Amino acid sequence: MWVKTINKYKHSRRIREITLQLITIEHSLTIGNSYMCGIVGYIGTQTATEILVSGLERLAYRGYDSAGVATISEGKLNCVRAKGKLYNLREKLERDVTQSQIGIGHTRWATHGKPEEHNAHPHLDQAMGVAVVQNGIIENYRELREELISKGYEFRSETDTEVIPNLIAEALANSASSLLEAVRQVIPCLEGQFAIAVISADHPYELVVARQQAPLTLGFGQGEFFCASDVTALLPYTHAVLTLDKGEMARLTPLGVEIYSFEGDRLTKFPRTLDWNPTQTEKQGFRHYMLKEIYEQPGVVRTCLESYLNPNWHADENPDFSPVTLGLSPRIYENLEQIQILACGTSWHASLVGKYLLEQLANIPTTVDYASEFRYSPRPLIANTLTIGVTQSGETADTLAALEMERDRRANLEPKFQVRLLGITNRPESSLAQLVDQIVNTQAGIEIGVAATKTFVAQVMGFYFLALDLAYRRQTLSMERIGEIIDGLRHIPTHIEKILETQESYLEELAHEFVETQDFIFVGRGINFPIALEGALKLKEISYIHAEAYPAGEMKHGPIALLDSKVPVVAVAMPGNVYEKVISNAQEAKARDARLIGVTSAMNAQEAAHIFDDLLTVPEVEELISPILAVIPLQLLAYHIAARRGLDVDQPRNLAKSVTVE
Repeated sequence: MWVKTINKYKHSRRIREITLQLITIEHSLTIGNSYMCGIVGYIGTQTATEILVSGLERLAYRGYDSAGVATISEGKLNCVRAKGKLYNLREKLERDVTQSQIGIGHTRWATHGKPEEHNAHPHLDQAMGVAVVQNGIIENYRELREELISKGYEFRSETDTEVIPNLIAEALANSASSLLEAVRQVIPCLEGQFAIAVISADHPYELVVARQQAPLTLGFGQGEFFCASDVTALLPYTHAVLTLDKGEMARLTPLGVEIYSFEGDRLTKFPRTLDWNPTQTEKQGFRHYMLKEIYEQPGVVRTCLESYLNPNWHADENPDFSPVTLGLSPRIYENLEQIQILACGTSWHASLVGKYLLEQLANIPTTVDYASEFRYSPRPLIANTLTIGVTQSGETADTLAALEMERDRRANLEPKFQVRLLGITNRPESSLAQLVDQIVNTQAGIEIGVAATKTFVAQVMGFYFLALDLAYRRQTLSMERIGEIIDGLRHIPTHIEKILETQESYLEELAHEFVETQDFIFVGRGINFPIALEGALKLKEISYIHAEAYPAGEMKHGPIALLDSKVPVVAVAMPGNVYEKVISNAQEAKARDARLIGVTSAMNAQEAAHIFDDLLTVPEVEELISPILAVIPLQLLAYHIAARRGLDVDQPRNLAKSVTVE
């Protein structure tokens, strides 16, 4: 019945539906950018509530508008929800104790409906016998809701999710013989990208989950089983996990886990063992996760170097093998004529650095597109093109959709036009890895802070390795030049440690002077223009100060009109080809009374002190390698300004860690 309804409107009404949703997204103060939520579920021998809330706390970076849990006790559903941060939910649960051994939980980022308690998950059906938590969006929820209302159903929220428990309850009342079968019947009715977890008072020993697009991982314990949007929620309880693929569902009972396709076919899959440690998700004495992750960057770079640089490669021996071991298929390199990179946010900035490296070192024409824009205006098809998707989580919806579109539009073409897909990600078990031919694992470890720091540096390192590998294979650089670059990269971890040791206390003091600042301008040129962009983004994300970045040479073409004594200008002025140009552009800003903050080499500090009001110095390196160092003081500057303003650095407003729907 529901499938017929969807098919009936999939053309003209579907177009109208999409248009209405786009208008809603653009104009509603409550929908924002449809960010990721967090799901947890448990069935076993322990009390479920504490496990659920603990899991939600580890997923709080994915959404923190509201939270809730639903459990089953003595044949009844018990649902507790609270607006705001998780401590509000904890306070409520202390007054509503249950010994239930099955339950689901959710921490929400508002997509449909205001961030109020009545819109918080879990959502129940009208009879309050079925509970559902969802990560994602049901695109056709209006049609489903209208039909349910016409049949007498009443709704308590404005969310898209509430249609799901009502549909499941109706399936259970009609023909479904089990909760699993009811969910399986409802899934074809749902359009969109989602993951759901479901429990029912009439099926107290069964927890059903399904994944259409948004990530969902199962955990295996001793007589107990878990589900979560991210393995970070499972680490304290188990290291045996299994990630559901798109189009799969599972039934969790006290006896085990059964996995099925959406068509109802039983699947055989095996869990893997994580080598992560629960302490990786702890602050370890740091005030915020973001600061901890900034300090982890030397170790991340060392891990990258150890993972991908060939220790037996020496330039003076004229080796006949690449200095970089990425383990990529020969097909990736074959007759390569162009590279196109698709990314969003911080990953887009890392990709801009990558473009510079690929073009200047490997002599390969490279484009960088916002994945969200590429989907609707793809570039013309060019033969022998490598498409790279960059996403720290491996779950960014726009990036995955753009890659999938590129794969589909190149399918069945002659060989030279066929797609080659490469992913750069921090999560090798993610959806990205299932979509592309191969991945480069950035080896950054778990990143909890919403504002990316160490994963940005790791992505940039990934591009250095790819560019050097291609430069060697294409013979665009001499062995000696490759050796020089590699030697420079090997010193990066020590240089970052020196910046952290010498600059943080100064930046903490400097931050005091910008607590009331309302606008910042960042400028850079060449390979460091993306660092200006990233510095501005970090400041915007966590301090809520309006910040913009421009190529330094473009300031006089309009943006210079913004400058006065109240607008600080941060200039990334690293020694190299464009150093003098950046200095000249900075002086133009100073002539307009702007306060100048310079990021430059310690070697240039004496000269730069005559130009800049404040200096953030980094060790001397060649310009090609400087972006990895230049970004560190900008991360610290943003962090300390936000901390000084008393803001929630790790969970900034209106943001979540991963964007898994449009």
